[in-house]
Amino acid sequence: MLKRERLMTILELVNEKGIVTVNDLIDRVNVSDMTIRRDLDELAASGKLIRIHGGAQSIESNASAELSHTEKKEIHINEKIAIAHKAATLLQNNDTVYIGPGTTLELMCKYIEGVQDLRVVTNSLPVFETLKDNQAIELTLIGGTYRERSGAFIGGLTSSTLSQFKFNRAFIGVNGIHNDSIMTASMEEGSSQAIALNNANQKIVVADYHKLNKDDFYKFYDLYDIDCLITNKEAAGEKVKHYQQYTEIIVSD
Repeated sequence: MLKRERLMTILELVNEKGIVTVNDLIDRVNVSDMTIRRDLDELAASGKLIRIHGGAQSIESNASAELSHTEKKEIHINEKIAIAHKAATLLQNNDTVYIGPGTTLELMCKYIEGVQDLRVVTNSLPVFETLKDNQAIELTLIGGTYRERSGAFIGGLTSSTLSQFKFNRAFIGVNGIHNDSIMTASMEEGSSQAIALNNANQKIVVADYHKLNKDDFYKFYDLYDIDCLITNKEAAGEKVKHYQQYTEIIVSD
């Protein structure tokens, strides 16, 4: 198969499935792992697809549909790890914090160490599962209607319970940030996060740089009202200058 034909085949498969793995493509076009990765990098550089950890994602699926929790875990993993590390360093002794749904915040929970008398409240089942065996943390899971796509509990019960808590810090993940708008795919999920933010002394958004200048379905908060945005060092330059108009920007190491 000629290179041009191979690239067209890869692009067609990515656009058809939305997300494909390197192994899927190896089976389909019968070339080496290294060749597939080079092809994906070339297609990503030309703006025809989005390169993700272990594979690729179509431009269309990224713009129009919310990915599953499993799919989100595989996307931009290195960028998420970097900002998860940075977010965990903001925790202080005797904090009561809200940690919201999101794969980056799940990673953040893995890097919590050296903090004494920490109390964590969450409506995310994956966050709860990550922290439940940490004996140094007092952990509260807020129930409600389970949203499988994100692993979050949402709805009236969730919101009414969250409204009764006060937090030193609230850590929020997002699906997109565009100018002063903070967005997600679910109105109810966004509403519960807005309640947690309103009840926090320090409001923190944790978002890899791919989320900047990206829209999603529901705006649930203004970036003006956020205390800081943690993102990747790759956003340095014009993006950081732009978003510094709205809030403090903290970049990963």
